[in-house]
Amino acid sequence: MVFLGGDKLIIGYDLGREHAQISFAASQDGTVETLSQVAGEEKFSIPTALCKRYGANQWLYGREAQRLAGENQGVLVENLLELALDGEPVIVDGESFDPVALLALFFKRSLGNLKVASMVITCPMLDHRVIEVLGQVAGGMELRADKLYYQSYSESFYTYMLRQPEELWLHRSVLFEYRADGVKAYLMECNRRTRPMVVSVEEREYLFSDYGYFSGAGYEELDQALCRIAEEACSGGPVGSVYLIGEEFGEDWMKNSLRFLCRGRRVFQGSNLFSKGACWGMLEKLEPSEAGKNHVFLGKDKLKANIGMDILRQREESYCALLDAGVNWYQAEQSIEIYIQGGNELELTVTPLIGGRAVGAASENGGRKVRMVLEGLPETAARIRLRLFLESEKILVAEAEDLGFGQFRMPSGGVWREAIDIYEAMR
Repeated sequence: MVFLGGDKLIIGYDLGREHAQISFAASQDGTVETLSQVAGEEKFSIPTALCKRYGANQWLYGREAQRLAGENQGVLVENLLELALDGEPVIVDGESFDPVALLALFFKRSLGNLKVASMVITCPMLDHRVIEVLGQVAGGMELRADKLYYQSYSESFYTYMLRQPEELWLHRSVLFEYRADGVKAYLMECNRRTRPMVVSVEEREYLFSDYGYFSGAGYEELDQALCRIAEEACSGGPVGSVYLIGEEFGEDWMKNSLRFLCRGRRVFQGSNLFSKGACWGMLEKLEPSEAGKNHVFLGKDKLKANIGMDILRQREESYCALLDAGVNWYQAEQSIEIYIQGGNELELTVTPLIGGRAVGAASENGGRKVRMVLEGLPETAARIRLRLFLESEKILVAEAEDLGFGQFRMPSGGVWREAIDIYEAMR
């Protein structure tokens, strides 16, 4: 067992739109607990809300914020993540507040006296804007950028399953997350024919109204709708385990649904899977488990192709890896300087790991060659700064800048930019 320094903790922070949850580990032995909001009870959910007391600089968070607002003693501010993403000032009790600062305040209050060694924040979805806002929040918390990581809910489901008995995910695993108007399903599948084994998670949205249940109807109609959703989600192959996330799920009304789900499957109910998965995700970064070493997660937020180029090293041709499959597409970036000995073309190799077909002409290693023409570049020796990044999960952007060639040629000022669709078709 490896203990962390002092009393610092590894934190898995589930930041949902309406609720947050905090799981933590004091050591790297895999033991993870979830912070309860009520002593002696499993009350894990923290409403993502602040309340400012009227006429005073006093802020409460979570359940206390809702209580104060319910007593008409303050102004309630909800949907803190969405407000921070919008970026518009928030007027509270006649004053203007920075929404990112309000979100940072919520983090500080909810973490309380917990001392953070490192933290993974997991959210329903991640993109450049979410990462930018959460980075600002971390700055307000004085948490170093290299101690903060991000995971989607899909990846937190995967890292949660890495620490579960293997028999639970020999076949597909399905997670149902209860929503006000329906269910979101996460379908995890492992391709055991590849090395390392590739794990993917498909996300599906199901509306109750599409399955015969409408607001105001009884639990019997809700049970029937959920049963039909479960039958559809679990079709297409064997399912070994099912996870029900949300306090709304209850045995007293899910009679038909549970009868179907428990048929040859292990079924679990809870609410803290994502925060635990985030915490285990951090532990995997520190000390990968055997399962983590043998699997790679390629969810929708992951780059699903290796990207590189053939170069000459000491007059011998070799492959230079630039971006590796498995990294978050919104964090995939590389910048290098290269020399072109005559001509005005760069050639990248795109090798997809799963799904679809890479663009370009085929290469010897199974990838596809993609040529980028630098029109107007003097066709003599040139030094080029090449920057690669993704603007979406499928679109690779290549930017090339002419740096000249030392004393022989000054930079031309030329900058070339090309957007490359990595896949012509996705599975």
